Amino acid sequence: MVIKWSAVKVSEAMDDVEAQISLADQFFAEARKKANEARNIPDLPQYIDHRLIGLVEEINRIDRIKDRIESVRRDIPDGAIEAERESQKYGSQQSII
Repeated sequence: MVIKWSAVKVSEAMDDVEAQISLADQFFAEARKKANEARNIPDLPQYIDHRLIGLVEEINRIDRIKDRIESVRRDIPDGAIEAERESQKYGSQQSII
């Protein structure tokens, strides 16, 4: 199957996005830890606890971002990256029709 968009560029972009998310991972883990610790504050009102639970859920969205990256990668047709890299070895030419 011939595609008109660059599978290589999409794959490289996902590598870049994943690298940035990886940098943020430790910060999100620390934020999650601190928010969960706040839930253990004595005599915390239930409405505050609910807000903290929501905060932790939002922090956990980083895992959904990782799932989206993988989803994009899965949607690249099998063999498209390899085929594009192979064709790049020989340079680009306009097709004669």
